[in-house]
Amino acid sequence: MKLCLFTPLFNGLDVDAMLAQVKRYPQIEMLELGAGCWPGSAHMDVNALRADAGKRRDYLAKLAGQGLEISALSCHGNPVHPAEEIARRDNSVLRKTIELAATMGVKTVVAFSGCPGGSGEDATPNWITAAWPPEFGDMLEWQWTERLVPYWKEIARIAAEAGVKIALEAHPGFSVYNPETLLKLRKMTGDAIGINLDPSHLWWQGIDIPTAIRELGAAIHHFHAKDVAINPANRSRNGVLDTKSYRHMAQRSWMFRSVGWGHDELEWKGIVSALRLAGYDGVLSIEHEDALASTHEGLSAAVEMLSRVLLKEPPVEAWWT
Repeated sequence: MKLCLFTPLFNGLDVDAMLAQVKRYPQIEMLELGAGCWPGSAHMDVNALRADAGKRRDYLAKLAGQGLEISALSCHGNPVHPAEEIARRDNSVLRKTIELAATMGVKTVVAFSGCPGGSGEDATPNWITAAWPPEFGDMLEWQWTERLVPYWKEIARIAAEAGVKIALEAHPGFSVYNPETLLKLRKMTGDAIGINLDPSHLWWQGIDIPTAIRELGAAIHHFHAKDVAINPANRSRNGVLDTKSYRHMAQRSWMFRSVGWGHDELEWKGIVSALRLAGYDGVLSIEHEDALASTHEGLSAAVEMLSRVLLKEPPVEAWWT
């Protein structure tokens, strides 16, 4: 396993300035780079790189000169959005990202499943969270049958032909938000579809991460290292579904934190051990979204914690058996 950084926390910097900041952390060996949609593309010109092999070589050489490689290109969007303009835009970004990843030798593209409307007449996404009233079930069936499966089956085909895996980040608000929905979509579309496992989005739903890892197994294509802290008093009053702004941190039932500030080192060791048992030997990509810490204070905490729990060397034979 290798330590990686998801770079949007430095979106205010150009690629050279971003690399100068990353150089402060020699433990980081790989980068996950935004290629459009919500992560933005501050650190790579996707269209220029798609069009020019020389620019791709120069870009990769720039990273290699800093001892860095690319773990994944990320373009979290909603390509099944009911608004045609948004769906067309995000679909275009995803397809371009898959094409660019293939030409750069990057094996993984990280994305969201997206969320359609509840019918062909809806103008906004509709995330179904309950089985009743009865129309909710009809809406959910329509979303999967008419929008999600046809779209992602085609994307899975394109990705497989390009030698690229799609790692969908399970995120509430979208149709894939837990292991069950990810595995359902994977079964219906193909093995090119897997998960970008971000434990922070699963913890607050009450999901045990090592259990999720065992369930997902070979479907784990990429991993985000991000923590979450639960506020017991607010959760006891209001539960975990919380639509208050992330800026209202004291009032929320949970908030994102730097690795180690929501769950302790032993918990993270259990996660890394579960990943190894599941056969995952990829990156732990730090996604820093901790509003209580400065960029470097939060990032330093994550790097230090993960450097202690990362299993970098191959396991030994069980010589004692």
